[in-house]
Amino acid sequence: MLTFSLQSGSNGNAVYVEADGAKLLFDAGISGSQAQLRLATHGRSIRDVNALILSHGHADHVKCAGIYHRKFGLPVYMTTGTERSCRPFLGPLQSVHHFRPGETLTFGRAKVYTLPTPHDAADSIAFVIECDGRRLGLFTDLGNPFPELTRALESCDAAYLESNFDPHMLANGSYPVWLKNRVAGPGGHLSNRQAADLLARCGRHRPRWVALAHLSEENNRPELALEAGHSAVGRSYPLFVASRYEASELREV
Repeated sequence: MLTFSLQSGSNGNAVYVEADGAKLLFDAGISGSQAQLRLATHGRSIRDVNALILSHGHADHVKCAGIYHRKFGLPVYMTTGTERSCRPFLGPLQSVHHFRPGETLTFGRAKVYTLPTPHDAADSIAFVIECDGRRLGLFTDLGNPFPELTRALESCDAAYLESNFDPHMLANGSYPVWLKNRVAGPGGHLSNRQAADLLARCGRHRPRWVALAHLSEENNRPELALEAGHSAVGRSYPLFVASRYEASELREV
């Protein structure tokens, strides 16, 4: 299994996963032209993608899904709750496959497990992709470190894990109080410390590598997210940051 992040953050999200011939794109928060270019940096074509799978209806994850569908012919997979919440972004769709939170999607020998999260969006879900005995987790927009999350992370060989904000930067930043409360609340995002604590709780069962994802531009910095993670699991542990501005390296699971 191979994967890379096209972009990760509140300015737009998309992750590519290739598993035994299945080419899957998770979320569509960047423009069609940028998705095309960033896939091409690793020799991939957006027109070869077998499925576009949406995690929830917030704009940074779905705003260009209709373009991917109409311009490049990508079939769209999402829950009915997500479709209702993001209908204004989508435009006309001809090929929509609905699934329920908790349902498993199958693409050849690749399976996509959908894990409901307490993030503040209708039917918000995280994903675990499994193929040939390997498992990759896509864990962002989590709300809080809910109990099933630790078990899911422990089951993975690699993962993208939300590390959205530094608590000090959020508390002293320019966000209005209501937005600070939303970000740090039970339906918001995981902080650097929460992500680090999750990895520490996994102990020897933690993934072989983790890409810290969905970092806030205003309330975080990559070096702070990495420092929090390494302080919890040691500096030799392979931690990376999924960039807000460019495609990440192509990594093997």
